[in-house]
Amino acid sequence: MSRVCELTGKGPMVGNNVSHAKNRTRRRFLPNLNDVTLQSETLGRGIKLRISAAALRSVDHRGGLDAYLAKAKDTELSATAMKVKKEIAKAQAALA
Repeated sequence: MSRVCELTGKGPMVGNNVSHAKNRTRRRFLPNLNDVTLQSETLGRGIKLRISAAALRSVDHRGGLDAYLAKAKDTELSATAMKVKKEIAKAQAALA
């Protein structure tokens, strides 16, 4: 399982552990990923995603998963998120 957010594309970063004596050793900064089930109002069901805590706050801020995916860039989304985005767009087009 990769350590990449499915909505924002955030992944591990690299840096240094720096001791008091200024010795540097390489380390990884991992994103804060959580397995969540987000509800889609348009589809009427839950979608399981592995997203970062920052992405979860962004989804809440934009007013839910449907609104977030409508504004999200396709390059940042995972294959699963792209599939859900297309399903939502199709369902909204059928309602209108």
